[in-house]
Amino acid sequence: MFSPISGAGSGIGRAVGVRLAAEGATVAACDLDGAAARETVRLLGGPGSHEGAPRGAHAAFQADVSEAGAVRRLLDQVQVKKRDDVAPFKALTLPPVPSALQGFLGIFLVTQAAAQALVSSGCPGSIINISSIVGKVGNVGQTNYAASKAGVVGLTQTAARELGRHGIRCNSVLPGFIKTPMTQKVPQKVLDKVTGMIPVGHMGDPEDVADVVAFLASEDSGYITGASVEVTGGLFM
Repeated sequence: MFSPISGAGSGIGRAVGVRLAAEGATVAACDLDGAAARETVRLLGGPGSHEGAPRGAHAAFQADVSEAGAVRRLLDQVQVKKRDDVAPFKALTLPPVPSALQGFLGIFLVTQAAAQALVSSGCPGSIINISSIVGKVGNVGQTNYAASKAGVVGLTQTAARELGRHGIRCNSVLPGFIKTPMTQKVPQKVLDKVTGMIPVGHMGDPEDVADVVAFLASEDSGYITGASVEVTGGLFM
């Protein structure tokens, strides 16, 4: 199994890389921070090179996936080929996106590129996008973030409808409050309040999300597509 992972330099992305590698996948760790991506590959036992294709070994790549050109170059580096005449989304381009929504744009472009490559190759596959529980329920002061993450769910469900006939499944994962570099910036008083709202009584670990991603990537979830799986410890259920 070949598994390109964006945002693999830390937090949930790194945990997903570790988990999928443990399942036997060849991981292409992609991140805006090339050094962080190489550190992830080092943890996997790979060479940690950001040059060339994995060729059966884990590899790291520095890329800003919110830029279409960067996504195309990334696919070229990992030797994923596509034909523009057969792929879903092929005629769909997005107008300039505000910086606050760059996270959605990156997921859109990677999903589009993965769909094109899989359809062209005739291979089945599983596309898994990371959204957030905030995309479902909203959150005070996070209008842009909530809108971006809600968009990920809609994108994933639409892709699931379009790609199912090609044997490609698309699902999203909605983490709650997970111990990541992002939540480390949240004041402890706020974290304590949120933790008190979680039925299981504690925040999640990146590995909790990675376990769900591994399931969705496996044949064990072969009849699941278009789903939005919440990994929240019961928060907002």
